[in-house]
Amino acid sequence: MPFGKLIEKAEKLLNSGRVEALGGGKYNVVGDHGTYIVVENYDGKISCNCPGFLKRGRCSHSTAVLLLTKTSKRRKSRPSKE
Repeated sequence: MPFGKLIEKAEKLLNSGRVEALGGGKYNVVGDHGTYIVVENYDGKISCNCPGFLKRGRCSHSTAVLLLTKTSKRRKSRPSKE
C-alpha cells in the first residue's frame, strides 16, 4: 500500500473513533476486516496482530496508533499558554 494511502486510512480510523486505548500501551482498533490489537512496547515500537502487519511490518491500524500517540505526546510536552 502506498504511504499516502496508509496515512489516509489511519486518519480515517482515528476520525471515526475506531481506535480505543485499553491502557498499558494496548489499543483496540476496529478495521474494515476485523478488530485488531495494537501494542506499543516500552521503547515505543508498535506492532499489530493483523495479517498485513505480520506480512509487511506496517498497517493502517498501527499507523493510526502511532499518529494518536505522537499527537498526544506533543500536546503533553507543550507549555501551557497562560
